[in-house]
Amino acid sequence: MSQTEVIENNNVKRQRLSLTPLERKSSMMLALLFASRMLGLFLLTPIFAVAAHALPGGNDAVKVGLALGAYGLTQAIMQIPLGMASDRFGRRPVIVAGMLLFIIGGIVCALANSVDGIIVGRTLQGVGAVSAAITAWVADATRPEVRTRAMAMVGASIGLSFAVSLVLSPVLVGQFGLSGLFWAISLLGFICLLIAAFLVPAVPRGSDPIIQASARDVLGHRDLLRLNFGVFSLHFILMMLFIVVPGVLAQVGGFDMESLWKVYLPVMLVSFVFMVPAVFYTETRKRHKGMLEISVLVLALSLGFMPWAMQSLAGMVVALLVFFIAFNILEALQPSLVSRVAPANYKGLALGFYNTSQSLGVFGGGVVGGLVAAYGSPQMVVWIGSGLALLWLLNTRRLKTTI
Repeated sequence: MSQTEVIENNNVKRQRLSLTPLERKSSMMLALLFASRMLGLFLLTPIFAVAAHALPGGNDAVKVGLALGAYGLTQAIMQIPLGMASDRFGRRPVIVAGMLLFIIGGIVCALANSVDGIIVGRTLQGVGAVSAAITAWVADATRPEVRTRAMAMVGASIGLSFAVSLVLSPVLVGQFGLSGLFWAISLLGFICLLIAAFLVPAVPRGSDPIIQASARDVLGHRDLLRLNFGVFSLHFILMMLFIVVPGVLAQVGGFDMESLWKVYLPVMLVSFVFMVPAVFYTETRKRHKGMLEISVLVLALSLGFMPWAMQSLAGMVVALLVFFIAFNILEALQPSLVSRVAPANYKGLALGFYNTSQSLGVFGGGVVGGLVAAYGSPQMVVWIGSGLALLWLLNTRRLKTTI
């Protein structure tokens, strides 16, 4: 083969590994859609445990935990049915309908005068479970050889949206109150609706539907089950943690609702400085399994250190920084791993189960965290999270080494 032919072949390979303009626009718009929706869900998390004290029922840690996690239960129930509906009726109409429910739920929360009303609104928000439909739309819009990169963009958008929520939430509540926060969440839902309806390019669907298998196929795939357990654990731990973190920061640092961003902002900025090169290294060197194990170990260690860190502000800042470095890497890495592990003929269904597991983690973490905080201590909440992370690490080590 001549040198010219080698160069031409290399150029063809490079083009195949690059996103086309349509793939790039679709991936960016879908990542923006996912990030905006998750921001609307996450905004309540960093501040609600403190802000709820102004409402009837707000001193009941169990109700606070249920309000934080309620949307996760209905998300878990509706995720797969709506994903399958998007296969039959199209991604766009199902996502638009889901965002309408999300907006209505946000308005119910904004008008609520008790924590019980917020639980109702959050439950309704969860009925609009469109995560599986969005990730399936990403699969529709991209070729297999670049799909991992597009899925990583969506995964990174979740971590980014949570980072923004940590900073934005205290400011919004300080300026407009808890009701104003829910009006902002409803506005984000409306923005998502507009993105889904008008900005995501129409892409041709493959001749074969994405879901061609039964639930038994996914539930029988051990590596997918391990990855589902991972995302369940990650969001279970996250929701548990933020039942107690706002109160601890108020106690050791004297922070009120309006000033919590002074801790959250530097923590998230520094964590992203570490996260970006780690994800880039993982994707380019194909070190997915190794980075997954390291990140889960770091997560467990940060949680194990946190009970002692709760004695001082500096200790909490260090513990939260290490936690969020690992959290952001895991949030970006895991959807990419699912897209690699799942067989092509049921990738959409696998993503549906993945998103269901995430939602169950949100619900379980909120409820269990509230119960433990009510009848135990903040330290006990964190110890449970550390134990779950260690169990996750043992489970992760059994993933196939070919990933």
